[in-house]
Amino acid sequence: MVLSGKGGVGKTTVAVNVATALARSMRVGLLDADLHGPNVPKMLGVERARLPVRDGRIVPVPTAWNLAVMSIAFALPTADTPLIWRGPLKMKAIRQLIEEVDWGKLDLLVVDLPPGTGDEPLSVAQVIGEVDAALVVTTPQEVALLDARKAVGFCRKVGVQRIGVVENMASLTCPHCGKEIELFGKGGGERMAKETGATFLGRLPWLPEVVRAGDAGRPAVEADPRAREAFLELALKVLDFVQGGGSI
Repeated sequence: MVLSGKGGVGKTTVAVNVATALARSMRVGLLDADLHGPNVPKMLGVERARLPVRDGRIVPVPTAWNLAVMSIAFALPTADTPLIWRGPLKMKAIRQLIEEVDWGKLDLLVVDLPPGTGDEPLSVAQVIGEVDAALVVTTPQEVALLDARKAVGFCRKVGVQRIGVVENMASLTCPHCGKEIELFGKGGGERMAKETGATFLGRLPWLPEVVRAGDAGRPAVEADPRAREAFLELALKVLDFVQGGGSI
């Protein structure tokens, strides 16, 4: 599970790029469980796909990067259509996206969750039953860390003990002088991981190329050399962590 305490920290960007990086050598599925803001299809260039059905079963949408994707966005009439559902309907939809989709044989299923600790994260944890690991994405600023701590606590409450922390948008390299600019402070994610007993998996820089790639429907890990290096390094750490490496 990839989650965050609050929105705007780049959680979906991390989920998309880590999943894409791992799909280079593994059979990976990516479930967009953010029902109210399903942005994964846009970032992967498949936002115009409709809900595919084969032999009476829903199947994931393929991408150009060997990554199978499923999102509620594929069932909405338009990209601007809001989903106005209460808890029970959302829980039913999450169950359908997991149990009624023919994912085939996967080595790894990455689930991109909406911000917070509400219906969707709880439903995913309950339906899957045994989640191998959770990845909490945060920026270094204290406002984001306040909610990230809640996300770590949520994971423990639902029985996910292997919890990793990624500090996103840690710094920006000035294109003129080459100096590092700490946009949201420094080291907050690592400190929070240590304080909560989670495992710090690394920090990602703020790269304008990542923004442009996502808007263009192409994972940054496949579009920009600097982003490729950063996300491939993180993906290897995440894979090792999910498979039991690192500390709990």
